[in-house]
Amino acid sequence: MEARPTVLVTGSAGFIGARVVEALQPDYRVIGLDIQRPPQVLRGTDFVACDLSRRDSTDEALATLAERGVGRIASVVHLAAYYDFSGKPSPLYQALTVDGTERLLRGLRDFEVEQFVFSSSLLVLKPARAGERLTEQSPVEPTWDYPRSKIEAEAVIAQARGPIPAVVLRLAGVYTDDCQCIPIAQQIARIHQMELESYLFPGDATHGQAFVHLDDAVACIRRVIDLRNTLGAEEGFLIAEPDLMSYSELQDRIGELLHGKAWPTLRIPKVVAKAGAWVEEKLLGDASFIKPWMVDLADAHYPVDISHARARLQWEPRHRLRDALPEMVARLKRDPASWYRKNKMTLPERLVRKPPVHA
Repeated sequence: MEARPTVLVTGSAGFIGARVVEALQPDYRVIGLDIQRPPQVLRGTDFVACDLSRRDSTDEALATLAERGVGRIASVVHLAAYYDFSGKPSPLYQALTVDGTERLLRGLRDFEVEQFVFSSSLLVLKPARAGERLTEQSPVEPTWDYPRSKIEAEAVIAQARGPIPAVVLRLAGVYTDDCQCIPIAQQIARIHQMELESYLFPGDATHGQAFVHLDDAVACIRRVIDLRNTLGAEEGFLIAEPDLMSYSELQDRIGELLHGKAWPTLRIPKVVAKAGAWVEEKLLGDASFIKPWMVDLADAHYPVDISHARARLQWEPRHRLRDALPEMVARLKRDPASWYRKNKMTLPERLVRKPPVHA
C-alpha cells in the first residue's frame, strides 16, 4: 500500500488548525507544528513542538522532521500567526507572522515541498465602494497591525518561496455554530446584555463584512491540497460567503432572535464614538471591546466575488451566516455560561442564572 502523502500544519492546535488536522487525517499523514502540544493528538497524526518566532526552535523542529524520515511534503498549510484586537503594537506581528514565515520557508528548502498554503486575511484589501465587489485583483490597503503583518508575509512568500508553488487564501472572518468569531460574538453579547452601545453605530449601517463558516474554510484548504498538482506556481483566492448581511440587518436579526424584536440602529458621528470609547477606556477604566481605533473601520464594506474560487477550485460555501444565526443564538440562550466561555468572554454576574428557590 502506498504511503499517505505528508502534510505539515503550522498552528495545528489553533482554532482553524485543529479542524484542518482532523479533516486531513483520513487521507494524509498529518504532522502538526505548534508552540504547544494540543490536548489530544489524533490517532494517525504526529506533532512537533515549534515556535516559529525563534530561529533555534524552527531549526530544531525541521531537523526533527528529517530525523523522522520526512523528505517529501505534499503541502505545508501555514496557519500560525499573531493577532490581537486590543490595537496595541506587538513585536510578535513581525517575529511570528512575518519573520516566522520567512524562516519556515528557508528551512523548507531542505525538503521536497509540493505546495505552500498561506492563510491570509480579507482585511488586507481596501474596502469596496458602493456597488463594488472585491476580487483577487482589488487593491490592498491594510489599516492596522494584523492585516499589515499578513500583507508583509505575503510579500515574504513571493520572495522566499523559491521553487515551491504557493497558494494565498485571503479568508473572511471565520465563525462556527457557537459563533467563535470576535466581531459577531461581541455584537451578540452587547445586544444580549441590552447595552447602550448595542443601539449605536458610527458609520454607514448599509455596509457589511463577509464571513465564512469554519467547515467551509477547512473544506477549501482541503480542496487546495487535493488540487496541488494542477494549480500554478502562484495562486490567490478570496474565501468568503457571497451573501453579505449589512451591519443593520445583522443587528436587527440578532435582536429578533434574542429579544423577539428588531434592534434599532442609531447612527452617530465617528468623532462622538471615538470620544466615548476613549472615555470608557482611559477615564473610566472600562475594558470595553470597542476601541477608538476601531471606529474608523466600523463601516468598512467587504462584499466578495468568489467566482475565481468557484471556477478554479470548484469550491462553494455550503453555509450562510444568516442561516447559522438562529442556532448560534439558540446555543447562547440554552447555556449562556458555556457560550460566553467558548467565545472567551465573561458572563456578567447579573445574567448568571440563579438556582430556583424552593419554599
